[in-house]
Amino acid sequence: MEIKVLHQIMDWNEDVSGEVKETLSAHQICMINVMGSPGAGKTSLITSLIARLRDDFRVGVIEGDIAGQVDAERIAGLGIPTVQLNTDGACHIEAMSIQNILPELPLDDLDVIFVENIGNLVCPAEFRIGESLRITILSIPEGDDKIEKYPLMFTDTDCLVLNKYDMMPYFDFDEPRVCANYDTVNPEAPLFRVSSRTGDGLSELADFIAENIRKAKL
Repeated sequence: MEIKVLHQIMDWNEDVSGEVKETLSAHQICMINVMGSPGAGKTSLITSLIARLRDDFRVGVIEGDIAGQVDAERIAGLGIPTVQLNTDGACHIEAMSIQNILPELPLDDLDVIFVENIGNLVCPAEFRIGESLRITILSIPEGDDKIEKYPLMFTDTDCLVLNKYDMMPYFDFDEPRVCANYDTVNPEAPLFRVSSRTGDGLSELADFIAENIRKAKL
């Protein structure tokens, strides 16, 4: 019985995800689902990307958290349209939540929406939210075994960001192991080495995102 209910939930989420995608397509908006562990640097990466994209694209943010609005306030302080989405304990964002919150954003005045998902390497990978692009972040301090432990998160993503790359000298992080594992589960998706603190690698990632934003305009 539990399996049947789970399938119903997943199927329903896929239906709503399709509706969200249609809404965004009608407004020619690229929505980017940013996923990763707590502390992986999702907010810092988003703010760094905003700085590189805002001259060419109109940016909005949906900030997902279990509780609180610290990150949303940080991004709103940049003058970016921002909506807080609290899940009240849920470990992921579902498509229905996105559908309900989109009217809070000025969709006619946006080209791209970043969604910062809940910090988790399991649940967010299982729920599509109508996104155009999925970005998974793995920070150097987290360790090099995460692709083996949480393969779905890294299989069902459009790119992998090795974040906090400036910390490589301070951690025993086996980068060849990560690259080999990622190439096994997701050989077509690019990998970016990025430091939000130093700015290294951000231009390449921003160019990749800009290309996808332009595709949404076609």
